[in-house]
Amino acid sequence: MRQLQCDDVLGAMAEMTDFRLNDFLPYLLNNAAEVTSRTFSASYRKKFGMTRAQWRIMAHLGQGGALTATEICARGHLEKSKVSRAVSGLEEGGLLRRMTSSSDRRAELLSLTESGRKVHAILAAQAQEFQQEMEARLGPERARHLAQLLDELAQAEAD
Repeated sequence: MRQLQCDDVLGAMAEMTDFRLNDFLPYLLNNAAEVTSRTFSASYRKKFGMTRAQWRIMAHLGQGGALTATEICARGHLEKSKVSRAVSGLEEGGLLRRMTSSSDRRAELLSLTESGRKVHAILAAQAQEFQQEMEARLGPERARHLAQLLDELAQAEAD
């Protein structure tokens, strides 16, 4: 990708007089994600004092079994520093444990403890309830269509 030059920017600015932030898809996607995440996070923050990163790690471990921090970063598009802090908090809370991988002694696997699995079950039920509320608001057909569109966008950007 070539770097933008000053003339490119000025030319683009002249052409963008009709640009409206509220019509810009990345802005709309980010807004929708932020609002829904903030709304949902209130439930697990209140009940468990958990951060968004901690919830996402719990969800990945609950669904995928034992994973490395690197795998969680890749699957959840999370920064390594956020995962590290979140893992420490979950470990201190007795919700996950670290183990050395039997196939690679250098790798550290993370997995849920018994308490972590119980909390994950509660979180999964809360997530399903939140999903059902969103689907009820949109209607099943529109919710399915939105999920398809979002998946297409994510796949296109990943390629």
